[in-house]
Amino acid sequence: MSSQQSSQTTNSTQNNPKTDALTAFGALTDEQLEAHLQVFQYGVFELTDAVRPSVDLQVIPRQGYRHDTYVDSASQTKVPVIMASATRERLFDLFIDMIDTLGPVVDVVLETSHYHTGGHQDYYREHIDMPVLKSILYDFEQFLMNDGCTGIAVLNPKRQQEVQFDEHKLIIAYGSPLEAFERTLIQHDVYIDKTIRFITEAEHVHTSSEAMYDQFQTLAMRLGMENDCEESATR
Repeated sequence: MSSQQSSQTTNSTQNNPKTDALTAFGALTDEQLEAHLQVFQYGVFELTDAVRPSVDLQVIPRQGYRHDTYVDSASQTKVPVIMASATRERLFDLFIDMIDTLGPVVDVVLETSHYHTGGHQDYYREHIDMPVLKSILYDFEQFLMNDGCTGIAVLNPKRQQEVQFDEHKLIIAYGSPLEAFERTLIQHDVYIDKTIRFITEAEHVHTSSEAMYDQFQTLAMRLGMENDCEESATR
């Protein structure tokens, strides 16, 4: 997977973002940073509230997908991957339709980087019926779309396939065959673009809040999840 550079912020309940002073974001005044965070549309592409690109727009967000390869650090196994970006209006329904291809019963991993630096904490739930999962996800749609410190992965271990809706609000599908994922993307007018670059491939900023973290805990409870008590390196 592509390497990432991020400047992660956590907004307080007063919406007062903070950034690492070593990044370009740290050189901005509060007014300049707030103005940058308020820009949610680039051309016809609309972002959620979760993440913003670099100030100098090293990557301009746009819709599309490309093929990639994930290499397992332990086994060196190579897994085929699709990485996709979709405008806000299409994004959540696309994610729901992508996970629908995984089968009637799946496992779920909920990831949080709230109050963590350089990693995330995982909560895991095995064997949940897809209709039940989708109902819960729709209840938390706005939270999942707009929290820059929460990601979710849905997987079918028997098929060795997974769909991840990460904290950058990218959709990443792992495991062969990929054709069903590609058909779903095209049905949502998300087309292959071999030159596309994603927001993760340059400096960017995440936003969240204490209220969002409370919603994360509520979602984990609704899903009946257990915390694995370990920080995990982000893929």
